[in-house]
Amino acid sequence: MLRFTPIILAIVYGLIMYRFSAWRTARMLDEQSTELADPTLKKLIDRMAASLELPRIKVHIYEIEPVNGLAAPDGRIFITRGFYNRYTQGDVSGEELASVIAHELGHVALGHSRRRMIDFSGQNALRTALAMILTRFIPGIGGWIANGLTRLLAARLSRSDEYEADEYAAALLTKAGIGTAPQKSLFTKLEALTAANKGTMPAWLLSHPKTEQRILAIEKLETKWGVSE
Repeated sequence: MLRFTPIILAIVYGLIMYRFSAWRTARMLDEQSTELADPTLKKLIDRMAASLELPRIKVHIYEIEPVNGLAAPDGRIFITRGFYNRYTQGDVSGEELASVIAHELGHVALGHSRRRMIDFSGQNALRTALAMILTRFIPGIGGWIANGLTRLLAARLSRSDEYEADEYAAALLTKAGIGTAPQKSLFTKLEALTAANKGTMPAWLLSHPKTEQRILAIEKLETKWGVSE
């Protein structure tokens, strides 16, 4: 029984961290967000809502400066103030920002947003368990190895989610008559737009596929669907 104690402790730790992280995230978003009221963006969002046969899609502005969009575990969609400011400054078009909203809707529809929080907590538990076990056999570097393995796992899961959300967004944007051109053009801007983000956002929001690969995946979908941009 004692040999399984580190694993049991890690599982319990993961469950506690999941509950705490979900509560903390919801509270933080509640305290630092307001509903998006931009009339131009609202028209684009309403077109996507109509395509999904929904009465409306509520989008909130999260009052932080890093450029990002996110889907909360409870299904709410957020655009950061920094991203919205880039739109009002003309660095990002309304259609490009709509593509971000469509992408985050994909995370919600496909269950990624809730699973990511669970995965994030689970990875902490896995890291703890591996570190406990490896440090017994490889003192000094066991913890480092455990951290590296869990980071590789997290990156792989996140990239898979991003491709799936991209595909969902491409389909929604096409159905709504917005098209995939804004989605692809935004990809080319993201590196510059998010250059200052590193270290300021949770790790589970930062792992994305390479720009060229994301654009190529969208172009393959366009060919499959017989759509030209």
